[in-house]
Amino acid sequence: MPTEMTETRDPADLRSAVDPEVLEVRGLTSVQVAERQRLALANVQPHSTSRSIAEILHTHLMTLFNLIIGVCAVVIILLGRWLDLLFAVAAVGNVIIGLIQEYSAKRKLDAIALLHQDNIRVLRDGMVLLVHREQVVLDDVVELRRGDQVPADGVVLSSDALDIDESMLTGEAVPVSKHRGDQVLSGTAVLSGTGRFQVTAVGEKAHAVKLAAEAKKYLKINSEIRRALEKIAFWLSLALLPITAVVFNGQMQAHGGWAAAWESTAWREAMVTAVSSVTAMVPAGLALMTTIAFAVAAVKLAQNQVLIQEQPAVEILARVDVVCFDKTGTLTDGTIAFHGASLLDEDGIPLRWERGTAGTAVEGAAETAAPGRAMQGGTALEGTRPWQQVLAHFGADELANPTAAALNVPFTALPRHRPVAHVQFSSMRRWSSVSFADDAGELAGHWVLGAPEILRSPAAAPDVNVARLLSHTDAIAAQGLRALVLCWAPLRPAGDPGDLKATVSGSGKSADQAAARLPAQIRPVTLLTFKENVRRDAAETLEFFREQNVALKVISGDNPHTVAAVARDVGMVFDDDGIDASQLPDSEQALRSAVSTHTVFGRVTPEQKSAMVKALQANGHVVAMTGDGINDALAVKNADLGIAMGNGAPATKAVSRMVLLDGKFSRLPGVLAEGRKVIANTERLAHLFLTKTTYAIILGMFFALAFWQFPFLPRQFSTVDFLMIGCPAFFLAIMPNTQRYRGGFLKRSALFSLPPSLAICAALIAVSAFGRHFQEEASEIQTASFICLALVGLWVLNTALRPLTGVRIVLIAGMYLLLTAVLLVPISQQYHLFTLPSAELLAAAFVASLLGCGLVEVGHRGYVALVEKRYDDAR
Repeated sequence: MPTEMTETRDPADLRSAVDPEVLEVRGLTSVQVAERQRLALANVQPHSTSRSIAEILHTHLMTLFNLIIGVCAVVIILLGRWLDLLFAVAAVGNVIIGLIQEYSAKRKLDAIALLHQDNIRVLRDGMVLLVHREQVVLDDVVELRRGDQVPADGVVLSSDALDIDESMLTGEAVPVSKHRGDQVLSGTAVLSGTGRFQVTAVGEKAHAVKLAAEAKKYLKINSEIRRALEKIAFWLSLALLPITAVVFNGQMQAHGGWAAAWESTAWREAMVTAVSSVTAMVPAGLALMTTIAFAVAAVKLAQNQVLIQEQPAVEILARVDVVCFDKTGTLTDGTIAFHGASLLDEDGIPLRWERGTAGTAVEGAAETAAPGRAMQGGTALEGTRPWQQVLAHFGADELANPTAAALNVPFTALPRHRPVAHVQFSSMRRWSSVSFADDAGELAGHWVLGAPEILRSPAAAPDVNVARLLSHTDAIAAQGLRALVLCWAPLRPAGDPGDLKATVSGSGKSADQAAARLPAQIRPVTLLTFKENVRRDAAETLEFFREQNVALKVISGDNPHTVAAVARDVGMVFDDDGIDASQLPDSEQALRSAVSTHTVFGRVTPEQKSAMVKALQANGHVVAMTGDGINDALAVKNADLGIAMGNGAPATKAVSRMVLLDGKFSRLPGVLAEGRKVIANTERLAHLFLTKTTYAIILGMFFALAFWQFPFLPRQFSTVDFLMIGCPAFFLAIMPNTQRYRGGFLKRSALFSLPPSLAICAALIAVSAFGRHFQEEASEIQTASFICLALVGLWVLNTALRPLTGVRIVLIAGMYLLLTAVLLVPISQQYHLFTLPSAELLAAAFVASLLGCGLVEVGHRGYVALVEKRYDDAR
């Protein structure tokens, strides 16, 4: 009888078919959407804001350190020494606390991230609806606009001047014009225009998600703390296995040798003391405390409107030594107001300057027609000139950029005629245009709105005095104003092969926006000025960074004189008037030289912004880049720390590692403080944990090779560990700390740990040698060793917490009081199996402790002097 084969079908094959014509006009129906959601065909994607539950469990449970502690715990249980399981209880408690803390932080961060994600416009049941990104389903019709990030893969159904930036995937910052039938990929961004596409791949099948999954396998955020902890774990993992074998052998030899120990019950004590030695070598809480510090910092920042999309990003800002930022949205609040307008004569020279913010902006301005054209009556709205109607058209466009949108207030008289072609604004072109046919009368021709520098193009009419006009606009820019020119060109200049009319495909649509060129014979008609509102908190924030020795670079697409004027308004000091990036050479070496010697750059293209970030990194800097527009996205992505404004373009926020949810630049000092706190406190923790691991390894190896009995029971060593590290660590991880970042975290931790480790070992070996020489009982030597280790260990804690503050003094005093209670409370004495040492041994223990503390102090002062010298030399 043939065996029936069961095929697992792709859920996508089970969905109902759609009529392409109906889909294009009305989108999916509610029933079809529900069906696709039931088949798990929604755009659910991995969340990068926090680690998954599986990752959290794996991080906290599946470690070699936990395996060693687990095996040691099993040994103690089999021996029936339940009271010596304190080390295992502490380890389990650490894991549970870490799981609870990080899971709690994960829930809070995921909730905040979900709340602040941008919605997607989809066509359903004939209506355009706003839905969450993860509610997009297969076959949905998604509508795209300028600044949007493409949420899923698909095929274009309609395109109106749709330009896509695919640099996030390809690395090439060249706009790609999309037409019907073209493919769009998730992770790309809309530079200009609008369009609709049908979703063909969602969730983990989308192109960007696949790329991100591959990238995560090989590329991690540049975290010094994580790298240092990974190195510690790696080398200790290699060392602990052979050391453990040596320690177990040494303790068996110390109890009479393997044969004698097995014949008697001495092997049981040998196993217990060996476990005590081995478990002391494991820095089990270091990674835990660091994770908690990151999680607590991320939650605290989220409550202050800063969303950390990758937890180590908190640390990165503390290491940043150069902050790059755009003018708009950072130095200014992103709002742009119309300032004034001036008509220009035949040569492009201003005739009369008028200011206005409401109504008709230049009412009473010179009644001069657009140069080069005959006036035709009957088409202009009464009381307005053609150029005013054109500006009203630019301002009323729902896809207008913020500058053009500011025209909507002063210019309200829209043209009666519909344009036959238009080119949307993009940061690469720095201009937009609209064209009216011959039947539009005075409006007929190409109207171009853009930066004054477009007149340097060969398309400008030869008799226009470009140099004089640009000199005038530079003077305006030096006042902190933004200048644009409205130009006009005839529809059919003689012999012009680049006439925009040739690209018209359908009413009001341009066939290829990416290849659009300026029309020939353009003449400036009107000079427009705009003013941005400087952020009130910008000066204070920049001053903070200067005090912290963080270099500042302003990288803007605006006129360099405008950028320089605004930068000076907020207190920045520099020698030049801003560098025009369009005049910079293309060579990498020249760019590296420019970014190292200059502060303010204008006329920077999106590709140049990214190149400048890379140039600063090549010069050895750790770079943060803040931005809000789509033109900042590539630079934000390539920076060590990309920071996006909450009101910025979705594509820019998607590639950033940190989002200022309320768009306030002044949040960054708080982030810097949190980053410094995490690094400084983690370094202090590493000092303590590595000191414990180092002296435990040295002691374990010495007593194993000398065949001496290890002078601690597991419960005794666990208590000292708690006093010296365990309890203080919970406070240290979240304690305020303003210490500035200095490189070499791991090297300093190793240097710190060596002197106190040697001092502790010397003191404990002296106590044991004294006890063995005078044939003291093992329990008395253990008690004396406990006192010595606790006293010297608390002095190590004292040095690690310097400079001492009131809170730190209270913490240290609390540990001394707790030590007193451990030694004097009867129930504690019984639990720890303390036996009062002889007067001689007790005196030896105190003398050894005093000498040990002295050696720790001398070693610490030598360490501080060495570190300070290296830091001064590095500066």
